[in-house]
Amino acid sequence: MSLNRVLRRGVAASAALTATVAACLLVPSTASGATAAELPPAHAGFDYQIGGSYTPPAGVETVSRDRTAAPAPGLYNICYLNAFQVQPGAEGDWDPDLLLRDADGEVVYDGDWGEAVLDIRTAGKRERIAAKVGGWIDGCADKGFQAVEPDNYDTFTRFPDLLTADQAMSYVSLLSARAHEQGLAAAQKNTPQLAGERERTGLDFAVAEECGAYDECGDYTSAFGDDVLVIEYTDDGLRKACAGFGNRLSIVRRDVGVSPAGSDGYVRRTC
Repeated sequence: MSLNRVLRRGVAASAALTATVAACLLVPSTASGATAAELPPAHAGFDYQIGGSYTPPAGVETVSRDRTAAPAPGLYNICYLNAFQVQPGAEGDWDPDLLLRDADGEVVYDGDWGEAVLDIRTAGKRERIAAKVGGWIDGCADKGFQAVEPDNYDTFTRFPDLLTADQAMSYVSLLSARAHEQGLAAAQKNTPQLAGERERTGLDFAVAEECGAYDECGDYTSAFGDDVLVIEYTDDGLRKACAGFGNRLSIVRRDVGVSPAGSDGYVRRTC
């Protein structure tokens, strides 16, 4: 939460104003002015466990897990939220008018994942959706997570005839503000084209999928410095991410299903 600077001219400032200024000077702030919440350790061991929790491998300091899971003891924990879309089959958990609809009145789905899209086109709907997701954020804080990761920030790129980047930024700023109220940091998930808007959105660090594979890691570091966590899903993507940023960023290679350790398909590698 940013603080307004108080400018004092002359010596006629009242005692109340002086006390206010003194209090403001005691409140820490970050370079972005967004929050003083703790950020993930930079260039540290990282594991992406949103598909199921398991004991983190040796050397891991930061873990991302689904909001329904418990944090990993003793580590920095990021709470994953599907914030812009609806989990498959959970449409009934939402008011019908908060589901995005096409010109025919049919609910719009992200076909790759079978997820209904939330309607963030008006301020009123954004506030209602943010209130529900805000309850999840509060739950993350209650469990002991240190940060939240609101996923599908980039939904507008898949439905450009219905959604805009401005709507996405307005909505995610409500989520980051709610996180900051709870003392949590807020991650920008993917969406490199909006990384430079972090002052507006209040996002504190980035979680980037396949930025190595798509040559986007530099887009995130230009805005967030070394506060970027990278997940690659191919060996080639891991190779490229490690070659360009392995000495700066937290990078992990996972299987696309982010399967728990010991299950079929589980893959985890690092630089």
